[in-house]
Amino acid sequence: MPPQPSPLESFPVPHYSSLTRFLPTTLELARQAWDALFSLIFPSACPLCAVELTLPSSCGICGACWASLKPWNGPACRQCGLPFASARPGESEEALCAPCRRQEFEFDLARSYGLYAGSLRDLILLLKYHRRERLGRRLGQLLAFVHPTEASDPEPLPLRIVPVPLHPARQHERGYNQSELLARGFLRSLHRAHRGAERPRLETGCLTRVRPTVPQSGLDPQARRENVRGVFAVRNPEKVRGCRVILVDDVMTTGATVSACAAALKRAGAQQVFALTLARATPQFPS
Repeated sequence: MPPQPSPLESFPVPHYSSLTRFLPTTLELARQAWDALFSLIFPSACPLCAVELTLPSSCGICGACWASLKPWNGPACRQCGLPFASARPGESEEALCAPCRRQEFEFDLARSYGLYAGSLRDLILLLKYHRRERLGRRLGQLLAFVHPTEASDPEPLPLRIVPVPLHPARQHERGYNQSELLARGFLRSLHRAHRGAERPRLETGCLTRVRPTVPQSGLDPQARRENVRGVFAVRNPEKVRGCRVILVDDVMTTGATVSACAAALKRAGAQQVFALTLARATPQFPS
């Protein structure tokens, strides 16, 4: 049996210019046309910049604000994707951050689309607290920019997309799980690009929170790890056993949440666990 490639070999930094495979489908073009017509009949203002929407817009966001969403192209940790403020003297582009050198994380690799700042931060807050569910699916398509390729895999593993779950009480209060909306948008892009025998599948019920937690924001790194310790469990292990799992969440800060999720998935038999988040929050780049 030939040796399997390491996660680092099967999760290269993507080329952001080669994304023609993620062109809109006919249905999405129809939705965009409807948005354009609606904005012309019922003009409103962009919630980010307050500019009046006199031209067709996507999800009620002006074109300038959409155009301001840029993927992170600077130096970053090769394992967790933590953006570095600058290239470090004496280190190659394959540098690891301090937590990754200490092997603190249970996931194999992680990537984020951009920094938790500017328009991207504003859109995430709009999604989480203002019931913009269509916005979540639209933002999820940005994860295609940082999705790992499988070109180096002689026999690609079955791919499962798993959103980071909310506790049922929190989801009932909010009315939806923003990570699941992102995952659905991401999956739509994958289906357009996938050429394998088995299409990627979204698994929304197998990873669960077994108890509520306090919000991670405001906690220090150690408190964040303790807050999510033992919180996640896999309800249906057969859905992820022997698979490559891509965890989807909105924001990654210290990595404690996705690491705890990855630990549960690997105990259930997942072969590899990668984490994709829309934004990365770090003190090096304050929001």
